[in-house]
Amino acid sequence: MSEAYDRRVVAARADLAAAHLKGRIKAERYSEGRLVWVTRGRTALRGAPSLDAALETELLFGEGFTIYDDKDGWVWGQAALDSHVGYARSEAFSPSPCNPSHRVTSARGTPLLSAPDPTEPAREILPLNAKLELAELAGRFAQLKSGGYVFQNHIAAVSFRNPDWVSVTESLVGVPYVWGGKSFAGIDCSGLIQTALEAGGVAAPRDTDLMEAALGVNLALEAELKRGDLIFWKGHMGTMLDAARLIHANAYAMQVSVEPFKTACERIAADGFPVRTVKRLS
Repeated sequence: MSEAYDRRVVAARADLAAAHLKGRIKAERYSEGRLVWVTRGRTALRGAPSLDAALETELLFGEGFTIYDDKDGWVWGQAALDSHVGYARSEAFSPSPCNPSHRVTSARGTPLLSAPDPTEPAREILPLNAKLELAELAGRFAQLKSGGYVFQNHIAAVSFRNPDWVSVTESLVGVPYVWGGKSFAGIDCSGLIQTALEAGGVAAPRDTDLMEAALGVNLALEAELKRGDLIFWKGHMGTMLDAARLIHANAYAMQVSVEPFKTACERIAADGFPVRTVKRLS
């Protein structure tokens, strides 16, 4: 008998499932999977093997991903960071292990340079929270084991935690709203909060409803709010900058923006979605 499951975070399809699910979830076959690592600054994780399929989330440089199926240039698997399941292009991964010692802390990312010289070509931009394994230091720059150089002031040890994770959301004001995005190139409401929490050392699931269930403790809807309180609507979320201002990635402004909490509540409620939950991280 197959148990009910959430396809977003459980690696199971009708035809295939992760081997550890055998006996719990029925599938035509099972796969042990193989662990690979992301070699692109950011790569899309989609809901189907098509460039036109919905963007579920993004995988960032140096993150692990377990592949359970590989066909026609697409892989299907599960992200190590938050267990999200989906399809990605196979060329975005390498089997060469990455044991991150550092991560990107610059909110708008850092260029991956061909040489330890800011005038050299940038291969791409590595986003905030990208994971890096360093080979050696070269003056103001650090060489990655996989090749290329990054500016040392844009990275920190993986153990570093921003003591004010809300400040990370502020540094992303103006980033365009993109459903499923979680980088400087575009971000959605839950992507903004997950990204900022990760920078602050707090693990969080990817989607709004999953965060609502997993994070913090419930407050009364009329409670006095403070910085870092999480506000949840159906399908949307943001965090408070203080008792009166909300920051959120939203489709109304089509970017990460700050506005009076009361104004946001009135507008969203007018569309039929009152505030559902208020939570505070312990």
